[in-house]
Amino acid sequence: MPLPKLPTKPATMLSPQEYPKAEKGKSVKPVMTLVESAPQVVEPPPEARAKTTEKAPAAKTRSTKSKTVDALVKSSINRSANKPGVTKLFVLDTNVLMHDPTSLFRFEEHDVYLPMMTLEELDNHKKGMSEVARNARQVSRSLDALVAGVAEHEIEEGIVLSKLGNKDAKGRLFFQTKLQNVELPEGLPIGKADNQILGVVRALEGQYPGRPVVLVSKDINMRIKARAMGLPAEEYLNDHVLEDTDLLYSGIVQLPDDFWNRHAKGMESWQENKHGTGYTFYRVTGPVVPSLLVNQFAFLEPNNGEASFYGQVKQINGKTAVLQTLRDYTHGKNGVWGVTARNREQNFALNLLMNPECDFVTLLGQAGTGKTLLALAAGLAQVLETKLYNEIIVTRVTVPVGEDIGFLPGTEEEKMSPWMGAFDDNLEVLNKSDNDAGEWGRAATQDLIRSRIKIKSLNFMRGRTFVNKFLIIDEAQNLTPKQIKTLVTRAGPGTKIICLGNIAQIDTPYLTEGSSGLTYVVDRFKGWSHSGHVTLARGERSRLADHASDVL
Repeated sequence: MPLPKLPTKPATMLSPQEYPKAEKGKSVKPVMTLVESAPQVVEPPPEARAKTTEKAPAAKTRSTKSKTVDALVKSSINRSANKPGVTKLFVLDTNVLMHDPTSLFRFEEHDVYLPMMTLEELDNHKKGMSEVARNARQVSRSLDALVAGVAEHEIEEGIVLSKLGNKDAKGRLFFQTKLQNVELPEGLPIGKADNQILGVVRALEGQYPGRPVVLVSKDINMRIKARAMGLPAEEYLNDHVLEDTDLLYSGIVQLPDDFWNRHAKGMESWQENKHGTGYTFYRVTGPVVPSLLVNQFAFLEPNNGEASFYGQVKQINGKTAVLQTLRDYTHGKNGVWGVTARNREQNFALNLLMNPECDFVTLLGQAGTGKTLLALAAGLAQVLETKLYNEIIVTRVTVPVGEDIGFLPGTEEEKMSPWMGAFDDNLEVLNKSDNDAGEWGRAATQDLIRSRIKIKSLNFMRGRTFVNKFLIIDEAQNLTPKQIKTLVTRAGPGTKIICLGNIAQIDTPYLTEGSSGLTYVVDRFKGWSHSGHVTLARGERSRLADHASDVL
C-alpha cells in the first residue's frame, strides 16, 4: 500500500453558508481540504504489507520512508529555509559581530540584515580596551568602508559585501532604513533591545513572504524567545573549528594487529644517533600510511606476548612512511628533572617536550593528567641542565572560576602570582625530588629556579618577541583564536611554545569546545613537521582525584 502524498495547500475555513445541506432521502458528504501539517503514517494491514514488499523493490521503499521521516522532522518554520537554491536573509544580533568582527563576510551567497538596534548596541560597546570593544570598533570601520561612496537608493537595494575584497561573500548587506510596525506578543517589554530585534525579524517575514528570514545570535535565551514566537533562529557556527570535539585530533593512533604483516614488504630499517640517543628508523609501505600525519605517535601492543612498538611518524610520501622509535621516559635512567612518565601518553608528551626540533607542542587532558608537571620539568631540564633556552616564561588567562576578588597589589609578577598556584605546587614537587641534597641545597636550588622563571600577563604580550625562551601558556582553552594567534606569533628564533589546557573547563563567555583557541591551534598545526600534539588520557594525581573525576 503506497504512503499518502504530502499535503500541498493549507486548510481553509468554511463559513456557515457554505456548509453542505442534505436533501430529504440523500446523504451529502462535506468537501474536505488537506491541512498542512505533519502527515500521519498509517500502517497497512499485514496482507497488504506483504503484497507491497513483493511488488516494490527494497531501495524504493527505503527512500519513501526517509522522505516521510524528513517531512516529520522539519518544522513548518524551517521548511522554507531548507529549500535548495533559495538565498536566506540573516538578521545578525550584536553579540555575533562583537564575537567575530569578520562575521559580516562569512555567509557566502546569503544576504545580511542589520537592525538599527544592532548598530545602537555596537555604538554603546565601542569604548574601552577590552576585546569586545576592539571588535566593536573593527566592525564599525568595516561598515564605514562598505557605506563609503554609496548612494542612498543603493543602500536600500543592498550593498555588495565583496566590495572590500572578500570574494567568498557573494551576498548583500541591508540596513534597517524604515521604521517598521512591530507587533510583539503581550508581556514582552518593547523597550528592550532583544525584543526590538525580534520584532524586526517578524516584520521582515511579513515583508518577504516567500523568503527565509533567520535570526543569528550567540545568546541562548534570545534564540529560545525567537523559537517561542515561531521565528527561525540559529547559533553562529562559522567560528567553530569542529562540530563534534570527539573528532578532534588526538595525536595518537593505534596500529592494527596485522600492521607488520601487511607493511613489511620491502621494509627498510636503519639506526641514527640524535641528541645523544640512538633511534631506529623503519621505512614502511602499505594501506594504513595515507591516514597517518607527520609527528603523530603510533603504537602497537599485541596480545600474543610479542614486544610492543611505540613510534613517531617522521616522514610521509604517498603510501610510504618513515617511523622512528621513541626514547623510553618511563625508565628511571631517562628521568626529566627527576620525573618519569607513568603511562604511554606521558611518554609521548615528554618525547615532544624534550625534542629541540619541535617548536610548538599542545597538550590536552583532564585535571590530574600531568600537563603542567611535565611541561615544567622539561623546561627546567632544558634551561638549567642543557642550557638550550635562556628562561621559562609562564602565562595564563586570568578568568576567575568564582567571584572576582578585585584589584591585586604589587608589580606585574606579584599580581599574577595568585593565578600561578598550579606552578607553585608543581615546583614544590620538582624541588623535593632531589633526595640527596640537604635543606640548604634545596633552598639554593629553589632560588635558582625562581630566578629562571618569569611570570607574565597576557595584557602586555602584543608587540613582544621572545628569543631562546621556553614559553608555557596555561589554561589555553580560555583563549579565543585571535588571542592565541597573538601569542604564538611572539615566538622568535630558538623559542619553544607549549599550550596546556582542558577544553571541558572553559570559563570564558561565548567560547565553546568547538570555538576555543586551543581547539583551533590543535586542528591547524596537525601534520606540521615542527609541531606535535598529545591528548593525555589517564589521571595520575591520586586515586581520590581519579575517582572524583569519574563519579562527580
